[in-house]
Amino acid sequence: MPAHAELFVISTRGKGTYEITERCQQIVRSSGIRTGSATIMVRHTSASLVIFENADPSARTDLHAFFDHLVPEDTPYFVHTYEGPDDMPSHLRMALTRTSEVVPVMEGRLALGTWQGIFLFEHRRAPHTREIVVSVVGE
Repeated sequence: MPAHAELFVISTRGKGTYEITERCQQIVRSSGIRTGSATIMVRHTSASLVIFENADPSARTDLHAFFDHLVPEDTPYFVHTYEGPDDMPSHLRMALTRTSEVVPVMEGRLALGTWQGIFLFEHRRAPHTREIVVSVVGE
């Protein structure tokens, strides 16, 4: 079964979501695979991936606010704070989401829904450089 994998880098400006759908689509197209699946993975423990609404940015604003409320910074009982008050919250936010997504490939394209996009979810306040691996298998 044919397989193709590529790594790309995305620079963030700090906490938030960054759409990577088109870059992942480009990799699927370049793979030449028409039917199969694509696994997209972020290689970090303080960032994650989400498939989320990509038409209305206010949905992502609400997602960010929800996670800030769910896992607040400066929680007094967190011990793992070597890199600052967003250290442990970033790891917990990653654990509550995912580090990888698997998307079917149909007719040489990611089979996402009309309003779905793939986003890197940066959980750290400072800018970071994140590595994303896309692996495509199929025929």
